Amino acid sequence: MFGPLSYATAFGLGLLSTVHCIGMCGGIIGALSLAIPVERRTTGRLLTLSIGYNLGRIGSYAVAGAGVGALAGIFTGAFGGAVPVMRIIAGAVLIAMGLYLAGWWRGLARLESIGGHVWRHLSPLGRGLLPVTHLWQSLMLGTLWGWLPCGLVYSILAWSAASADWQQAGLIMASFGLGTWPAMLLTGQLAGTAGRFLQHAGIRRGAALLVIGFGVWTVLAASWHPVDGHAHLAHPSVMEESDSPHK
Repeated sequence: MFGPLSYATAFGLGLLSTVHCIGMCGGIIGALSLAIPVERRTTGRLLTLSIGYNLGRIGSYAVAGAGVGALAGIFTGAFGGAVPVMRIIAGAVLIAMGLYLAGWWRGLARLESIGGHVWRHLSPLGRGLLPVTHLWQSLMLGTLWGWLPCGLVYSILAWSAASADWQQAGLIMASFGLGTWPAMLLTGQLAGTAGRFLQHAGIRRGAALLVIGFGVWTVLAASWHPVDGHAHLAHPSVMEESDSPHK
């Protein structure tokens, strides 16, 4: 269920979240730019530090994905029957994301309140990194930025956890982060043009239907193959006895 198609889907979801990202993080981008001393605000410096911010942000996404993937792997290892349940949840999350992207349901926005308490403790740490004069400072600020409460990020995180594998979950989150990168690098008219294109009703609804379809397929696949094709390993002793020459 998880593989290249999932990574491409995560990247596409990140790309389609352009307007959401600009609306939510545009102020942060502006504030981070102003945190650079005036005499150092050259185009090259701004681009370098912007890359640092985004690498740190995507790194945080990947770490979060790897963490939930590892925990899910431990959980499913102890409770094998949880695998199909997690995959059904993953499919439901995809369906919810499709509805969110199309504007048919805004329930995912409520997830942002979950991380608000954690963010209140993390955000003050960034003050010690100002003013921004070096790449490492932008990387660290970007790392903090990656934990900003965001319902869309949380939904992708929940989906990635269903892989029950730290590497796959980390790659899914990194793919999503890379999809959001163009929106964070584009500014002004370019960002507005890209946002208007991706916000076109036909494009958004078409993409949303694809995501919903993928979610439905994920749910059906988990129902059709509840043990992920490993049922023959459930009772190895039975197989051994059936092949025994004493029978």
